[in-house]
Amino acid sequence: MPCHPARARELLTEGRAVVARQTPFTIRLKDRTRAESEVDGVQLRIDPGSKGTGLALTDEKKETDQHGTTVTVRRGLISVELQHRADQISARMRQRAGYRNRRRSANLRYRARRSLNRKQRPDWLPPSLRHRVVTEIHIEQVAFDTHSMSADRPLRGAEYEQGPLAGTNARAYLRAKWNKACAYCDATGVPLNIEHLRPRGRGGSSRISNLVPACVPCNRAKGTQSLEAFLSHRPDRLAEILQQLKTPLTDAAAMNAIGQQLTAALDTLGTLIHAWPGRLTKMNRVAMGPAKTHTLDALSVGPLDHTAGCKIVRFPSHVLVAKATGRGSYARTTPDRYGFPRLLRSTAKQHFGYVTGDLAGRRVWLQQAARGISVNFSEKHLSPGKQVLRV
Repeated sequence: MPCHPARARELLTEGRAVVARQTPFTIRLKDRTRAESEVDGVQLRIDPGSKGTGLALTDEKKETDQHGTTVTVRRGLISVELQHRADQISARMRQRAGYRNRRRSANLRYRARRSLNRKQRPDWLPPSLRHRVVTEIHIEQVAFDTHSMSADRPLRGAEYEQGPLAGTNARAYLRAKWNKACAYCDATGVPLNIEHLRPRGRGGSSRISNLVPACVPCNRAKGTQSLEAFLSHRPDRLAEILQQLKTPLTDAAAMNAIGQQLTAALDTLGTLIHAWPGRLTKMNRVAMGPAKTHTLDALSVGPLDHTAGCKIVRFPSHVLVAKATGRGSYARTTPDRYGFPRLLRSTAKQHFGYVTGDLAGRRVWLQQAARGISVNFSEKHLSPGKQVLRV
C-alpha cells in the first residue's frame, strides 16, 4: 500500500524496511510476512486510449458525513500514464512492407506473392494494437460509430452497408472531382498520382477525403510534409483543400478493436471486472472539476452519486509516466536504402549492464542529471553532453 514519504523514511531509518526499487521508489518491510499481514482492498481503474492509457489505484470506502448520511469517498493512491508505441510499430511495418515490395517488384528472381492463404484467429489484433494489454478492476468501455461519424449524421438501413461512394472507382472519382488537374499546381495533361493529404507516416488514412490527384513533381516535393507546411506560402489553395478534410478516425477504430479484448484479457486474472460507459466518466470528471487527462479520467471511472455527497477527496500529486519501449528488433540484419541486407545486428539486448529505458545518473559541475538511455553496442562510453546517453 502507498504510504507517506515521511513514513517511508522512518521505516528505512529504523531498519524495518529496505529499498526494493528506485523507480518507482518502493520499499519492502522486513519484520512482516504476507501471511501475518492484512492489506486493505484497492481498486484499479483503467481509462484506455489509442495513444496512451491512464491507470489509477484507488481506495474507496463508506463514511458518514456531518449530517449522518453514509457516502462513498474515493481516494486516489497512485496514477500511472502508459504511453503506447503503436505509431512506432506501424511505421516499422510500413518500412518493412516497402522493402519487401521493392525486392519483389524489381527485375530479380523473387518468391511468389503470399496472399489469400492466411487464416486469422477470432481474437486477432493488429501488431500495433496487440502490445496494449487488487480486488476489483474498473474499466471504461467506449464504442464509436465511425460510419455515422464520417457522414456527420445518424444512418439507417442500407446506408450502413454502402458508403458514400459505393460502386465508384476512387481514381476516376478524384479525376472527375479535380477536373483531371493537379490539386496543388492545376497542371493538366500530365500523369497524376494519388496523393495523401495527411501522409501515412503521420497517421493519415486512405479515406477518399484524404486523397487528391497530384502531378509527379508536386508529389515528390511534398513528400512526407504536412499539408500546412507544404502550402504555407499559398493560404488560398490551402483553405480550398482543407475544406474536404474530415476528422481522422484512426483512434476511434483502435478503441473499437481493443475494447472487448482488453476486458476479456483482464477477465482471465480471476478478479472482479466492472465495465462502465464513457459518459459516466465524463460526468464524474465534470462534477469533480479536474482537468481532462488520462490519469484523472481513470480516477473518475465508475459510479459516484454526487447528489448524495459521494466524491473524490484525494488526487495523486505525482503521475508516473511509463513508456513502452519494446523488446528490441526481430531483424537480424540492417538493410540498405533498397531493402537488401547490409550489416549483421547484435543478438544481445543488454550491454554493459544496461538495457533500453534504464535511467543513468551522472555528476556534472554544480548539478546532477538523470537521463533515459538507449543501448547501442557500438558506442561504448557515456556522453555527458548529450540529452540521451548511449552506452
